[in-house]
Amino acid sequence: MSQQLGGQQVYILKEGTTRTRGKEVQRSNIMAAKAIASAVRSTLGPRGMDKMLVNQAGGDIVITNDGATILGEIAVKHPGAKMVIEVARTQDKEVGDGTTTAVILVGALMEQAESMLEQGIHPTVIAEGYRTGMEKALEIVNSLALKVDSSDRKLLIKIANTAITGKSIEQVKVKLDSIIVDAVMAVAEKADGKTLVDEDDVMIKKQKGPSMDDAELIRGVIIDKTRAHEGMPKKIVKAKVALIATPLEITKTQVKAKIKISSADQITAFSVQERESLKNLADRIISTGANVLLCQKGISDIAQFYLAKAGVLAIEDIPEKDMTYAGRALNATIVGKAEALTVKDLGMADLVEEDTEGKVTRISGCKNPKTTTILLRGTSDYLLDELERAVVDGTRVVMDALEDGTYVVGGGAVETELLMKIREFAQTVGGRVQMAIEAYASAYESIPRALAENSGFDPIDKLVELKNAHAMGKKNAGLNVYEGKIVDMLAEGVIEPLRSKRQSIQSASETAIMLIRIDDMMVSQSKN
Repeated sequence: MSQQLGGQQVYILKEGTTRTRGKEVQRSNIMAAKAIASAVRSTLGPRGMDKMLVNQAGGDIVITNDGATILGEIAVKHPGAKMVIEVARTQDKEVGDGTTTAVILVGALMEQAESMLEQGIHPTVIAEGYRTGMEKALEIVNSLALKVDSSDRKLLIKIANTAITGKSIEQVKVKLDSIIVDAVMAVAEKADGKTLVDEDDVMIKKQKGPSMDDAELIRGVIIDKTRAHEGMPKKIVKAKVALIATPLEITKTQVKAKIKISSADQITAFSVQERESLKNLADRIISTGANVLLCQKGISDIAQFYLAKAGVLAIEDIPEKDMTYAGRALNATIVGKAEALTVKDLGMADLVEEDTEGKVTRISGCKNPKTTTILLRGTSDYLLDELERAVVDGTRVVMDALEDGTYVVGGGAVETELLMKIREFAQTVGGRVQMAIEAYASAYESIPRALAENSGFDPIDKLVELKNAHAMGKKNAGLNVYEGKIVDMLAEGVIEPLRSKRQSIQSASETAIMLIRIDDMMVSQSKN
């Protein structure tokens, strides 16, 4: 950027900086948002298609229809496109589901803005209309919310089912629904009349196996390690588990020291003393009644020998995260030193068993575990990864529903109701802002349209049928994507957490408002 000042150029921006202004930058941001929305549009709904993402540098392949995964894998340079992808990241982080819906909404809002800009409506007017529309949309969606009881397992299974339907694991979703809900309900805690669930309390482990049907819920933990010594038992029934954070070996001192040995007897005495110290550590553990030992550090050969002789199954070098998880599952205390271990510190489990095929150790049958593990099996890494994504989505939505105690219906029913109600509201506003609010309402057509398109039905016909049903007061009417009929989504069991819908409305609207208000974009080139 330069100006003539007394015949001399004045440089304001750094050399190499490119600047885009006015309608050009608005057009650029609109095209970027529409392109990102188009990339995931065909994945929406139970009959959405999958995407294959290939990393040519590493040769990695990802096959999925999960919006967050798709957008997380593709590399974009356009700043506006990055903002839209951030919507998906935020949605995934806050809710765990609804990423595709949020991104499609951003694209639709920007498309509506494009039409208004061509008519000469100022960006600030559009932004004002969109913000007013968002506030009304949140108010309407709250009024549509239904209550769910934290003990209503059947309803929670329907919520999990809605989240994982459409993934590449249709044949096992009935089994996975139950596993997901039972895993979350097991770790849910009540405090001050509210239900709280920590997503880290449900661990997901993957293991190659002959069938996806072998997925199971373990009321405990799986350690990716096996016993430290061949002489130790592979299986312990009615396990009493000790957890120790420090090594069971003679450690080096922190200061430099020299030991002068002048005879063979001194060498023998030194060795005997070391052996005796290690035996005392092992005996201390055995004396508490522990028959399983989880050690965060190493276990010396001598200590292993005495533990094996006493029939103790010991595992060494367990990562800190797994130790913490095991402690919560077993309701056990992780002690700093073996000498400090007491009976009260031990955890109880029905079974601790080494799985030689998977090279893991299972700790199951924990009493009132604070953590649970979902074990997934599949014939390939691609299938296991997609299984994991489906289960993560399912667990997150069940957690959301439990914590908030609210849900709404799916199948495009909420979006159609928003479309109708916001348009009615716009009539009461007047002026150019009314046009922006009406355009904001029209953006919600994009969701039922995409559902119809992805299911092979005419989107116009289905949208007309949906509007007619809602005009008659059928607020739960949505599209059955398998039969193409307009049905009651609540009766069909197609439901999702209120949090997911609120987050997608809010993040999509706020991002669109930010993009619309940009009229100047300056990109500086970094120098190596």
